[in-house]
Amino acid sequence: MSTTRAYSISSEDIARESDRVGGDHNKFDLKRTIKLEAVQLPPVGAAQVRMRMLAFPAEHNVVHAATANPINISAARGGKLFVGNGALGEIVATGSAVQRFKVGDIVLTQGNGEVDRGGYPVRIWAYDQPESDGWYAEEALVHQRQLIHAPLDCGLSLWEIAALSVRAPSAYHLWRRGLGIYRLKISHEQQPVLNVLSFGGGVGELFLMLAKHEGHRTFYCSGNASRRQDLEKMGIQTIDQNKYSRFKTPEDVKAFAKECKALTGGEGMHVVCDMFRGPVFDAGLAASARCGVNVSSGWQLSQNVEYNSTVLSVKQMTIDHMHYETMEGCEAATRYYGKVFKPVIHNEIYAFEDLPRCMDELHKNVQSGIPVVRVAKQMPASVQALL
Repeated sequence: MSTTRAYSISSEDIARESDRVGGDHNKFDLKRTIKLEAVQLPPVGAAQVRMRMLAFPAEHNVVHAATANPINISAARGGKLFVGNGALGEIVATGSAVQRFKVGDIVLTQGNGEVDRGGYPVRIWAYDQPESDGWYAEEALVHQRQLIHAPLDCGLSLWEIAALSVRAPSAYHLWRRGLGIYRLKISHEQQPVLNVLSFGGGVGELFLMLAKHEGHRTFYCSGNASRRQDLEKMGIQTIDQNKYSRFKTPEDVKAFAKECKALTGGEGMHVVCDMFRGPVFDAGLAASARCGVNVSSGWQLSQNVEYNSTVLSVKQMTIDHMHYETMEGCEAATRYYGKVFKPVIHNEIYAFEDLPRCMDELHKNVQSGIPVVRVAKQMPASVQALL
């Protein structure tokens, strides 16, 4: 048994914070609900590795867990949850049955625990599947099937590589689905260049990088001015979401749809990535072209949506949901690191002890890019040039 430190969220802390803010999830201070504690790691299992975490990205799924919204997952898991389902680290020990990895390898974790016959995770929900979390820690045990080699020669910094651990596979799969479904309806010969829209967030940004790389017209809608500026530098056209009051009213949605039609010569958006739902869902549908495809694996603003089935049928539109990529797809996505995926990261690399503040700032949407946390103070020689 060895001792490490890991971040947890308890139902007791959530209850206290909920009482403090009158049950308003938006007012939660995540520094009060995410706690660092000492934990005992059991011996390494035959198919496991022990990882020394080097860095990890802050993920919105931890915000869900730390605010108990949409569900109180800490309570469902017996009162406490150790969080984190994406990280970059160094293997320091391997089990007797591990063959693909060795001590010293730098790897990325993926939250694919139990998978179906197609290789897709049966359930992650980003934070609630046992053996798919607990990696916001100094060290952790990880099953070998949940690891891929980090592409250290891709041209990105260590922080940029860490930022992509979960977001890149999501964007890779969403784009392949969105494009593939649209092509079932409209061939490349009929319409070689598509109008592609995504709403703000790291996955949506990477989604547009793929679309632009393949020659399509790309549009990024976000209320974060800094992130819009960074996407504009990549040649992606941006739309200020604040101009439409974040789609609070039907009039805001109609005005947004009108602008999207104007930007696309009256055509609308052929593929839309919506990782938020809520009012963004209505805006994405309203802006869609005939035969359009709306893809998502997120529900930050709402789990439930409504739509007019008659209207969507007449427009030949498709609404598609995905959960996460297969491990083969996660590995394939690394081929785009540095070539297509060039993530915009926040201007502060947070210290491990500052994770609660990092998550609170993510919750408040004040960061300039994907937030990354440095865990190890001493880095291995294999990554020194990437710092």
